[in-house]
Amino acid sequence: MCWLIAQKLGKDPMTVDAPAKFGPSRAAEYERQSRIALAGYDACHELAACMLAATLGSGSSATVLVAGAGGGANEIVVAGALEPNWRFVAVDPSQSMLDVALARVAAAGLLERTKAVVGVVADLPADSLFDASTLIGVLHHLPGHTAKQSVLRDIALRLKAGAPFILACNHYAYAAEPLLMAAWAERWRMNGADADEIRSKLGTILQGADPPHSEADVEALLSAAGFEKPQRFFSSLFWGAWIARRV
Repeated sequence: MCWLIAQKLGKDPMTVDAPAKFGPSRAAEYERQSRIALAGYDACHELAACMLAATLGSGSSATVLVAGAGGGANEIVVAGALEPNWRFVAVDPSQSMLDVALARVAAAGLLERTKAVVGVVADLPADSLFDASTLIGVLHHLPGHTAKQSVLRDIALRLKAGAPFILACNHYAYAAEPLLMAAWAERWRMNGADADEIRSKLGTILQGADPPHSEADVEALLSAAGFEKPQRFFSSLFWGAWIARRV
């Protein structure tokens, strides 16, 4: 999972330079950081796979678009173990992050069921329609409403009617929730960070991410992109996960 942008890299001033920000050093530490910053990281991925299986049917055959797949590839590793007839298309603009993901996929014995694409969802053929899709840990990194709306719309356009979509991201404006921020700082302390590291982490969070400001904002973004009303199935501090169907 990493920064996923709606247009080709470098073409839009509102996009993020994913290869630069998610290079080899960040890719190597991403898994540990995610498990601290996003409490319930593993449980969220497990439930996401269960929600997709409950929607598509246990034992079903499906091709799943995994947008922003770089990093641990947990979407693929967990869902691939649960459903042996699912195949995956993993899309990420960072080669370094995708390399880490593919190593995990290979270790799980899922490489033959996974196609990797270095790029963004908009690069996929418009007539490639998927049975399901995920976008986990990405949306809050996209700066501004337009970039968020674009990537969601790009995903929706590549889903079959009625196909399920899993969205997981931070929501709420960070500075507007001081208690949650304080609890977030305590979670870093719980995992061995000292005061200086905690200040650095929180400063990076405040300056480097732009989450939707409420669950209502998430619902509005999904509705405008072409999805039905979502159902939330996971929450921890700023983190939330929803499932919605393509209209």
